[in-house]
Amino acid sequence: MAKSYEASGVNLEAGYEVVSRIKKHVASTNRMGCMGNIGAFGGMFDLGSLNYKHPILVSGTDGVGTKLKIAFAMDKHDTIGIDAVAMCVNDVLAQGAEPLIFLDYVAVGKNHPEVVEAIVAGVAEGCRQAGCALVGGETAEMPGMYGEDDYDIAGFTVGAVEKDKLIDCSKVKPGDMLVGIASSGVHSNGFSLVRKILRDNYLDLNKKYEGTGDQTLGEMLLTPTKIYVKQVHKVLKEVDVHGIAHITGGGFDENIPRILGEGQGIEVTEGSWEILPVFRLLEKYGNIPHREMFNIFNMGIGMVLAVAPEDVAKTIEILTNAGEKASLIGKVVEGSGVTIK
Repeated sequence: MAKSYEASGVNLEAGYEVVSRIKKHVASTNRMGCMGNIGAFGGMFDLGSLNYKHPILVSGTDGVGTKLKIAFAMDKHDTIGIDAVAMCVNDVLAQGAEPLIFLDYVAVGKNHPEVVEAIVAGVAEGCRQAGCALVGGETAEMPGMYGEDDYDIAGFTVGAVEKDKLIDCSKVKPGDMLVGIASSGVHSNGFSLVRKILRDNYLDLNKKYEGTGDQTLGEMLLTPTKIYVKQVHKVLKEVDVHGIAHITGGGFDENIPRILGEGQGIEVTEGSWEILPVFRLLEKYGNIPHREMFNIFNMGIGMVLAVAPEDVAKTIEILTNAGEKASLIGKVVEGSGVTIK
């Protein structure tokens, strides 16, 4: 045992225990193309085994932001890893890519093996939902940088798509229709404002409020970000999707226009989908102007697909059969910006 290192606040034995604990979770994400075992210096993947003709690699990286503070307060750590995966794989999905591999980075103030295991178990669950392999990662114990019960997590994914199937949004045009897929809640954006609303109104994470149903407020806020990979790829196999927008920080106003060309805008019809109760609660207690909510949160729509009018019914049918709530929420128009009607 490295007594000198332990005296500085780093417990190597706890690190070894973490590796032992997480092996089964990592193994559960294996898929075709995986090579090597956990513990190697680099994660390996055999792209040639997937028989791509002209693969384009699409990569994404992200974290969970201050949603972590809710996990700390609730002492609940088994879903935050799903968020880390979701934020990355949903981004590469927007280019039509299939996420293949994922790596995570967990930095802790003190290595509590059971907590790290819960985090990585969530990462593995997210990878299974996305169909990608957890091929590596890093747990760094950093006393003095983080509090003993604090941690941060970031993720990185690489996906692939055939070059002729790449969604670069060049096909999007006025008249295209927007199909929105329901979110599971706040997802992993806007939590600095969420936490301010909680503080300003003395809201208790362990209590139930109007709109939280059978959940406490904390449980509702920790609902993991929905992963859309398998459902949307079912659509991509049958429909010529012109553009995909992942609704993250910046809400509708920042994210949907990212799929547009010059001289194009968006009209969204409020009422064409369910605005989840958590957003009503935040709007009420935060005294946030209603229109501004769409510029901050996803408002119940986590992913938007732009398709030709004749493909709307088929797109919604495929998503519904995949267990998703999907709605026609708006259209692409000539102009600029986002109009909420």
